[in-house]
Amino acid sequence: MAKTKEKDFNAMLHDSKDMPKIKELTAPEVIKRYGGSKMLLASPIEYDTLIKKIEKGKLATTEQLRTTLAKKHNADFTCPLTAGIFISIVAHASEQRQENLTPYWRVLKKDGELNEKFPGGIEAQGKKLEEEGFSIIEKGRTKIKYFVKGYENFLADLEK
Repeated sequence: MAKTKEKDFNAMLHDSKDMPKIKELTAPEVIKRYGGSKMLLASPIEYDTLIKKIEKGKLATTEQLRTTLAKKHNADFTCPLTAGIFISIVAHASEQRQENLTPYWRVLKKDGELNEKFPGGIEAQGKKLEEEGFSIIEKGRTKIKYFVKGYENFLADLEK
């Protein structure tokens, strides 16, 4: 995120903007793609609360977070765009605090990929994950991406 030092991410984290709310979608292609018409727009603080459940030694994917929140609110799916934005806000807000940190670095993109939009990019996320005992691997020839090796074996149960 550009100019992250100037933004108060903790204020953004606590600004619910009338969320959570469910939007009823009618576009057939969207309904087919996501498997339903009820799309949840969850609040940033809900993502923060859920990410705080990820214990050391465990991981979660953005898809897991979205699915868990959709189930909680009886929605068919959660908006992928706002999810990405709000998870990034959670990460940056945690970095701006001195206490009550949220372990955002334990959240991975699809297929266990590291998130370049987190504070410090994939280098910082990779370092934090390696400090917790995870192995980071590279994939790709021209566009190299970084993943947690065997991430599937470490996924947290977010519904407890």
